[in-house]
Amino acid sequence: MQKLTREESLAFLVARPRTGKLATVRVDSRPHVAPIWFDLDGDTIVFTTWHTSVKAANLSHNPVASLCIDDEQPPYTYVIVEGSVTFSDDLTDLRHWATRIAGRYMGDDQAELFGQRNGVPGELLCRLTPTRIIGHSRITD
Repeated sequence: MQKLTREESLAFLVARPRTGKLATVRVDSRPHVAPIWFDLDGDTIVFTTWHTSVKAANLSHNPVASLCIDDEQPPYTYVIVEGSVTFSDDLTDLRHWATRIAGRYMGDDQAELFGQRNGVPGELLCRLTPTRIIGHSRITD
């Protein structure tokens, strides 16, 4: 197993589209995990969520999260990002990132369509600012 540097971990996050698993804390302290699509803005994780989602409610109450992204193929790699989350409902910024994220996961030909669908009032732009990044590769070596 090899420990990844911060730079290697960030490179892994954008090397190809992988679904992240976002962990948040419910108001009653139970954990909640949900899959997300994401992109990076520098070292900040950017994703969107609907304003009434469990993620939004949890993060409004307690704005900390942990995101795990892994490669499910041998020799296996994972990166965990922990940090605080902020929201924005600025429609211009939201539309930009919703389109960019959609292009990453759905391809350039469908980016605009998904960006329009997800860049609407009620959707929130979320930014996870890392306080800790942990990554390991070649788990089975």
